[in-house]
Amino acid sequence: MDPHRSVPRHVAIIMDGNGRWAKLRGRPRTAGHREGVKSVRAVVEECVRRGIDTLTLFAFSSENWQRPRAEVNILMELFMTALRGEVKRLNENDVRLRIIGERGAFSEKLQRRIRDAETQTANNTTLNLQVAANYGGRWDIAQAARRLAEEVRAGRLDPDAIDEDALARRLSFPDLPEPDLFIRTGGEQRLSNFVLWQSAYAELYFTDILWPDFNEAAFGHALDDFSRRQRRFGHTGEQIETWSAMGAYERTE
Repeated sequence: MDPHRSVPRHVAIIMDGNGRWAKLRGRPRTAGHREGVKSVRAVVEECVRRGIDTLTLFAFSSENWQRPRAEVNILMELFMTALRGEVKRLNENDVRLRIIGERGAFSEKLQRRIRDAETQTANNTTLNLQVAANYGGRWDIAQAARRLAEEVRAGRLDPDAIDEDALARRLSFPDLPEPDLFIRTGGEQRLSNFVLWQSAYAELYFTDILWPDFNEAAFGHALDDFSRRQRRFGHTGEQIETWSAMGAYERTE
């Protein structure tokens, strides 16, 4: 992680406030989810324009199954429609799509649609777009721990070799940078079980703006705020300032 980089390599966003946006307008909650797709497009295109490497969006948590069945069904339908309709736009912007989370709970039709969308965008390189669906940060850590346990039981891994790096390599996206900037819209100020391990050093940004109203300008304000922060990674501010003046930075553990 580079404390001097003014643009984050990886942005993670909890897209909160769709239901409240709709309620304020006397419309059903699902109308907010549909409107929120426009904000997704705007943020994706702004990431491409600004040279951000990875964008991870929290679309559907493992806890969201507890919502009213009608709303869950609409969310699944919207997910299906977006996967089918957005692939062309993603390819035009050279965006690679990846879905992270436990897919087994989805219908086989939706799982096929996910695989098709990932395959069709697999060769794109400008932006990695990850959509977290049926995902939870604790689930991610637990499945990584389970993989480690299976490898130990099979004799492929020495328990003494298990450290933070070993676990991190078995999380959902070990090949991508960890989030530098963690954004949550909608006024709440909590992590809600989203990329918990990977966001250990992320800068947190909370805004009252409801997700359907989170446009290019709102995203720009978040990025501007990030650019003004001093990232220390355990060092002192004086150390960072000294290295900055020398034009060098070396992160030590």
